[in-house]
Amino acid sequence: MTGDPEVREEAPFVADEREMLRAWLDYHRATLLKKCQGLSPDQLATRSVPPSSMSLLGLVRHMADVEQNWFERVFSGIRAKPHYWQKEHTDDDFDGAAADNATEGLATFRSECARSQTIERESGSLDDRDAGGGISLRWIMVHMIEEYARHNGHADLLRECIDGAVGS
Repeated sequence: MTGDPEVREEAPFVADEREMLRAWLDYHRATLLKKCQGLSPDQLATRSVPPSSMSLLGLVRHMADVEQNWFERVFSGIRAKPHYWQKEHTDDDFDGAAADNATEGLATFRSECARSQTIERESGSLDDRDAGGGISLRWIMVHMIEEYARHNGHADLLRECIDGAVGS
């Protein structure tokens, strides 16, 4: 695995647990970016069906905050301020997604993926736990795969509505 969120590599059929989890998580990160490739900022910010404010850009912004939350805030104990989530407006990742912040949103996502990958690679074991001792790195990685799998399904539908592109 390259670890580059721009390069989507198939997960191996045989690998140890950590390599397998890492490969699937990297695959899903790259899949979300693939769904955004070749689209204009306006297309990235195109909303799904009302009343939803979901868009591809909103998904990217949401996953940037999810990456930061689980790997930095929960696992590492770094008290970084979320990029988009706000106590007063918890859906700003989606509601605030607009064509004029598409470049920033994609850059933030890439940066958070890189931070998460570094944190994961520097940890000693999948059994390592957050500062509170209740959540293992293994659980976080499995949860992140689940989160991406669900949202990549949304991304498939959004992309098909935007320009008809289908596929994995």
